[in-house]
Amino acid sequence: MARLSFHGAAETVTGSKYLVEAGDTGVLIDCGLFQGLKELRLRNWGKLPFAPNSVEAVVLTHAHLDHVGSLPKFVRDGYQNPVYCTPATKKLGPLILMDSAKIQEQDADYANRKGFSKHKPALPLYTQRDAEKACKLLRSVERETWFQAAGPIWCRYHDAGHLLGSAMIELEIRDRNPPIRILFSGDVGRYNAPLYHDPQPPTQCDYLICESTYGNRDHGKADMLDELQGVVERSIRRGGVLLAAAFAVGRAQQLTYLLQLLMYDKRIPSMPIYIDSPMAVDATEIYREFKEDHDLTEGELSGPNNVLTGRFVRLASSVEESKAINRVTDPAVIISSSGMMTGGRILHHLQQRLGSERNTILIGGYQAEGTRGRSLQDGVPSLRFYGKDVAVKAAIEKVSGLSGHADRGELLRWLEHLPAPKHVYLTHGEKEVAYAFADTLRQAKHWNVNVPRMGDSVELK
Repeated sequence: MARLSFHGAAETVTGSKYLVEAGDTGVLIDCGLFQGLKELRLRNWGKLPFAPNSVEAVVLTHAHLDHVGSLPKFVRDGYQNPVYCTPATKKLGPLILMDSAKIQEQDADYANRKGFSKHKPALPLYTQRDAEKACKLLRSVERETWFQAAGPIWCRYHDAGHLLGSAMIELEIRDRNPPIRILFSGDVGRYNAPLYHDPQPPTQCDYLICESTYGNRDHGKADMLDELQGVVERSIRRGGVLLAAAFAVGRAQQLTYLLQLLMYDKRIPSMPIYIDSPMAVDATEIYREFKEDHDLTEGELSGPNNVLTGRFVRLASSVEESKAINRVTDPAVIISSSGMMTGGRILHHLQQRLGSERNTILIGGYQAEGTRGRSLQDGVPSLRFYGKDVAVKAAIEKVSGLSGHADRGELLRWLEHLPAPKHVYLTHGEKEVAYAFADTLRQAKHWNVNVPRMGDSVELK
């Protein structure tokens, strides 16, 4: 008997975890962190309904925290087997995990020193030592290459176009003839997105597990460079700083590339671009290492080495370099993480810049429920940082084209030529969004579609 169980990203966007069982073998697809609402974050601390040492392999779609961020805890709780990923994910994964562990340790220490935590003492979810152990288990596999994950379960990666190294997972259970075929979409990227190739078409499957992050809306038709140009011009007129909350891996590199294009074409004045995130700085070097994965159809700069770094880019790795940015008052762009404003250096910049009408805050991607980014997007009058409220006086801007997720129309385009699976399960979407996209697929394609709940388990036939 074969089973598929949903232990994350069910009726919510984050925490990706799917357990595939066949015979005596278990393979976990993704091991992500829950983010956003407190009730979701608390799930990170709980025990999974299966023993980590009962899983023979973990197979990752890509390196974002909501897909890999629980690995250190999973390893600490007893997992010791391989963690498969693409070569770029093997490079990016340790950056994500070590940074996550470091931030959690720092936040716990800060809460203990300032005394604003309800927990005595405040503890990190996992430590840098836990993250190091998890990173040692990473094993890279090239895209388009079948590999035996465990027992009768075989997998193959295809480019999902969402992030450097991102992939959808084609999975076969080969203990029967014909095998059971499952496709995990991972995060489906956008068509014509800066830096990334278009997502490859989905492979024929019996069961499709498909993301639905933007399943109830479209991003709009505006040109991304035009939108970004407008945001920068308005920021300059306000006379302050443009602060961009960006995922250190992916969004930071896209923004750096696009801003330099606008300067290179003289569509905006030249100004400093501060990348204030040690992880983003290191990730940028990895992006330069995997140049063959870049799609630069938006425009070339003066050479391939200048796509992600250039004479206007300032990299801030140390705490001292980060603090020095606080003194910047002339028009400039500060790119800092985290993208949903849940932690990291962006919080200190927001604390300083949010209270001035001269400054601009750029939201460049999806903001989960319960995050500061979602609160700003929804127009809250103030935000709390380290136990203190800060009034929101800065202008809040958004560039819809910067999203790394396919919208409703792009998901339908991606699925256009896929023969009908036996069953489709929609994940990675807030409840009302996933249900809306389920209705869209039923009406447009007459497919058998469900939105699983957390902990649901289905038999695969």
